[in-house]
Amino acid sequence: MASDTFIALAALKNGEVAGGLAAYELRKFEKERSEIYNYDLAAAPEHRREGIATALIQQLKQLVAARAAYVIFVQADVGDESALAPYSKLGVREDVLHFDIPVQDGNDAAQVPVASAACR
Repeated sequence: MASDTFIALAALKNGEVAGGLAAYELRKFEKERSEIYNYDLAAAPEHRREGIATALIQQLKQLVAARAAYVIFVQADVGDESALAPYSKLGVREDVLHFDIPVQDGNDAAQVPVASAACR
C-alpha cells in the first residue's frame, strides 16, 4: 500500500467506518494520462442504500482529476445488482470479456525468446 499508484478512501459515519474504496492508478505509456481501476468498493451492510458508494466514487473522481486520469473503470459480476445499480447510475456499461491467466500452469515454456526488464 506504500505506493503512489494505490488509492484508499474510507467513508465515516459517527466516527465509524461505513464504507471503503481501493483503487489503482494505471499510467499509460503511450499517452500522458492514466486510467483508474476501482479494485474494491464496499459499504457496511447497515449503511447500504445511503449513498456511501456514490460518495466514495465522487471523491475518487475529484482526487484522480489531478492525476490526469481520463476514466475510472470497474468490474462487476452479472447479477450483482447491489454493485450494478450505482455503477449504472455513474457510468457507461461496456460489455467486455475477462480472462484469468494462471501464473503457474505447467505450460510455461516460451516458444519465442523474450527479453524482459522489471520497471519500478
